[in-house]
Amino acid sequence: MTDSGPLVGRGRKASGKKPEVATGSLESVAGVAGHPDRAVLVSLDLGRQDDANSVDELALLASSAGLMVCATVQGSRVRPDPATFVGSGKLLEVGELVRQHGAGLVILNHEISPAQERNLERTLQSRVIDRTSLILDIFAQRARSHEGQLQVELAQLERLSTRLVRGWTHLERQKGGIGLRGPGETQLETDRRLLSKRVKMLKARLEKVRRSHRTQRQARNKTGVLRVSLVGYTNAGKSTLFNRLTHAQAYTADQLFATLDTTSRRLYLGPDAAVVLSDTVGFIRHLPHTLVAAFRATLEETRDADLLVHVVDSSDPERESQIQAVNAVLKEIGAEAVPQLMLYNKIDRLPDAIAGLDRDAYGTISRIRASALTGAGVDLIRLAFLETCQPLRQVTGWHERPSEKQTNHPNGTE
Repeated sequence: MTDSGPLVGRGRKASGKKPEVATGSLESVAGVAGHPDRAVLVSLDLGRQDDANSVDELALLASSAGLMVCATVQGSRVRPDPATFVGSGKLLEVGELVRQHGAGLVILNHEISPAQERNLERTLQSRVIDRTSLILDIFAQRARSHEGQLQVELAQLERLSTRLVRGWTHLERQKGGIGLRGPGETQLETDRRLLSKRVKMLKARLEKVRRSHRTQRQARNKTGVLRVSLVGYTNAGKSTLFNRLTHAQAYTADQLFATLDTTSRRLYLGPDAAVVLSDTVGFIRHLPHTLVAAFRATLEETRDADLLVHVVDSSDPERESQIQAVNAVLKEIGAEAVPQLMLYNKIDRLPDAIAGLDRDAYGTISRIRASALTGAGVDLIRLAFLETCQPLRQVTGWHERPSEKQTNHPNGTE
């Protein structure tokens, strides 16, 4: 695949030669000006519940992608403009900021059509992408495993397949040459055919990955080890908590989607109890369906868990809407029936919060307050694992820790 801009196909790619399929719309923009890593953000309030609160999140996404946000344009409309999405007046305002800051990129906090993207680029003389394309680029940068790279590339190509018809008028001409004159095949048809072959090949590879994962899960089921997955909104502190509990060294950073590849470690809770703890990719509002579909092999690890630890950033004022967004994705992947343990993380950022746990009317632990960064409340998390998983022990059994291995894992993990 050819790269046509700073936000298309960045990051490490899966092995194998790719067909020469266009991957961006800069080719339809004559003379793009401005620095490619300087961005102007555009967000409109269309009356949706979370429109007004997602501007800051879009800025975090942009900075996580390595961009410098020069300006943010906000406004409100009853409905999107069919031609440019933002309307003529707002388009003039955005164009002025693009020229003023020398920005080479405009990011819309909404899904836009290929025709709208093309019209915006022609008027602004700048590359235009939407929120979905930005998230796909971040995933492309962060994917490290071969499986993750395959999943990201599949999501990118499936999105591209819907944008070949209107956004690429230069591809509609027919191929010609000596001995090739006549009806022939348009370049657009050739690109669509090559893209379809690549998508089919990627899906076949990922199906092999799914079969391998199913075999591994079946082997773990025979051992009777309970599986616990950390889920939650992106940047809620899942990887920091994972490192705190298992003494692992998973990558952590104060940025969105720092973790893409699932990491698992065995966590010993006592002399006769252990679980397999997995750190998974974070979720976000309006997570692109192409990503959910492409990452299904990874997300199946969450669906097949015995317990989900829903990690919440207790210091975020939007935590309730984030909880709803996570539950929506869990429902989409078929994991809504898996038992959940709510963990309110980052209490060190709250002035009067203390570590502790709450129980419901039946005496069951309903919520834990802890800080993965400072370690406050970590012992309560282990206690909750023991107590919450105890009923599951009657159903699945529980792997007992062999006495001869007790001295081999001083940190309680392997």
